[in-house]
Amino acid sequence: MSDYLVKASSNATLRSVIKSVGLPTPTALERADGPYQDYFLDGQTVLVGAVPNATATVEVDRLLKTTGATVERSDKPAPRDDARYDALVFDATGMSDVAQLKSLYDFFHPVARKLTGNARVVVLASQPEAMETVSAAAAARAVEGFVRSFAKEIGGFGSTVNMLYVEPGAETRIGGPVRFLLSDYSAFVDGQPLTVTAAGIVPEAIATTQPLKGKVALVTGGARGIGAATAQRLAREGATVVCLDIPQDRDTLDETVAEFGGTALALDITDDNAPREIAAFFKDTFGGVDIVIHNAGVTRDKTLANMPEHYWDMVQAINLAAIINVDEVLSAENIINEHGRVICLCSIGGIAGNRGQTNYGATKAGLIGFVERRGTTDRDRGVTVNAVAPGFIETRMTAEMPFGVREGGRRLSSLSQGGEPRDVAEAILFLATPGAGGVSGNVLRVCGQSLIGA
Repeated sequence: MSDYLVKASSNATLRSVIKSVGLPTPTALERADGPYQDYFLDGQTVLVGAVPNATATVEVDRLLKTTGATVERSDKPAPRDDARYDALVFDATGMSDVAQLKSLYDFFHPVARKLTGNARVVVLASQPEAMETVSAAAAARAVEGFVRSFAKEIGGFGSTVNMLYVEPGAETRIGGPVRFLLSDYSAFVDGQPLTVTAAGIVPEAIATTQPLKGKVALVTGGARGIGAATAQRLAREGATVVCLDIPQDRDTLDETVAEFGGTALALDITDDNAPREIAAFFKDTFGGVDIVIHNAGVTRDKTLANMPEHYWDMVQAINLAAIINVDEVLSAENIINEHGRVICLCSIGGIAGNRGQTNYGATKAGLIGFVERRGTTDRDRGVTVNAVAPGFIETRMTAEMPFGVREGGRRLSSLSQGGEPRDVAEAILFLATPGAGGVSGNVLRVCGQSLIGA
């Protein structure tokens, strides 16, 4: 279902009328289309700044040289009066005390009005827990408050602000995350922190185009919606993709995989034998699996007082227990290959909760606990485990919502609009790439900086 406010706001006359009656005027988001490109910032201008003694500057400079962007530095010379910037990158790592927070003001204040529409802003900060002093830890954590606030100021222009916490020693691992956050593949990711750590091993060579060539991926719940969109993106970046869904959806599943030459696996993931059947299939057919996307899930909404027991049991079985059961077999028997990627579909419902979704909210919060714990257990083999938490996404389900509920879901974000299934697919794809090897145990929200939840 199309968003009438986004369409109307693109017309200057209608935009003025909409503003005059106090309605939001969301900017249409520029989303990247097609596979990854080396020079994805070709023709764009990026302004770079840093605090004194920043630790990631060398890596930021090296990365930006590979993007095709025109790179300017804030101190050589000062930004021109007529300058316009498509992206800003500020390295705030290594701040020693809160007095250095003034560097954020000094860099961003002169250029806050010089951003183009759909601009990208990325700020890097040190891990607070890794800082030697209380003041340094406070400064590092303060950056997140700055990022979230600035994102709410420029979201109306379709622009985003995100950040990376960088563990000392992990600076060489920021390339993949920075590329994603600077690209239009991250159009609906806004106001979000990711943590890049030095734990585990990463591939020696990381391709920026066709990064999944030679990889084998499993997408559960892959017949339609976000699962199908994800499978298509993985395949476009070179992966061999197996889509799993229930036997009752076999026709739709076959149609989906036919679009990109994938493989259909009709199986009820809650069956007792499902974990063993999945493990045997990948071991016998491919020798293992590189990427596992746990996308299968259901909702059965009722207030707790009115909820039938089978609603509770069904949601728990599909959304949480099946994932843990499958993962236990795949990980215990090393069916997941070295440098493997495990990505779970969470929800902001698991972060903030929703009325009538005690069953669903419990499972999605449970997945966050699973990811945070599991993300640390297999790093010696280079395996990462993360989650993506979508916000309001324009799907068949949201199109059937009452008008007022649907409009609230759309407007209660910094970008004042809903996302698309491909926005979620892009975040999953990023976490599935070799370039995300320093990211594990994270929950990445794809919500346009929803005002609901953290």
